[in-house]
Amino acid sequence: MSRFRGLLQASIAATKRALVWNVEDLMPPSERFVFNFNSKEELKRWHLYSDSEYGGLSSASLEISDAGSGHEPSGTFSGNLSLDVAEGSSWRMNRSGFCGMRSKKFDGFIDLDSYDTIAMRLRGDGRCYISTIYTENWVNSPGQQEDNSWQAFVVVPKDQWHIAKIPLARYLPTWRGNVINTKLEMNPSRVVAMSLSVNAEGGVPGAITGPGDFRLDIDWIKAVRT
Repeated sequence: MSRFRGLLQASIAATKRALVWNVEDLMPPSERFVFNFNSKEELKRWHLYSDSEYGGLSSASLEISDAGSGHEPSGTFSGNLSLDVAEGSSWRMNRSGFCGMRSKKFDGFIDLDSYDTIAMRLRGDGRCYISTIYTENWVNSPGQQEDNSWQAFVVVPKDQWHIAKIPLARYLPTWRGNVINTKLEMNPSRVVAMSLSVNAEGGVPGAITGPGDFRLDIDWIKAVRT
């Protein structure tokens, strides 16, 4: 009898573990780290770009700095925005004065279909930044190799840590920085990369604009289910 009771208890325990596993598999955690800017190794997952690639004079860097308030180190995306173009440049730019940091492509893609919001812990400088999500190409023509891009503005209080939450529904489809005037839905199950960028001009009313220095401290980026 004791052997039977032990076998029954072991079977019940195994069933409970299986049920828990199935529930967690069907309902992922309410949040998921996508990026954590707490080491130089993490920063290697990103690369910088700016108008300097096309004859502009803007510059940017991405470094590790002290987050303060007992938090781990954070990433600092900073630089200078310039509206000038290098003398003798052969490029014909419609506009200069932009910098960005884009993640290297994921190994395949990440599936964020279980989440509805992107959350970022940031400390800004009063400028308006642009959050971009790149998804696997399915909107554009078959011969086009570029990823689909979806963008939303990010504005955080100056010199204060703040958790910005952007619903995925707020991201608009764009093509080379311009909003596509059509109704499209993002496919969050096929996210291949993300980026943060800043322009000298444009943005939202009340934000700092114009050429000059910029700085954005980044602690982490998560996908959350609200």
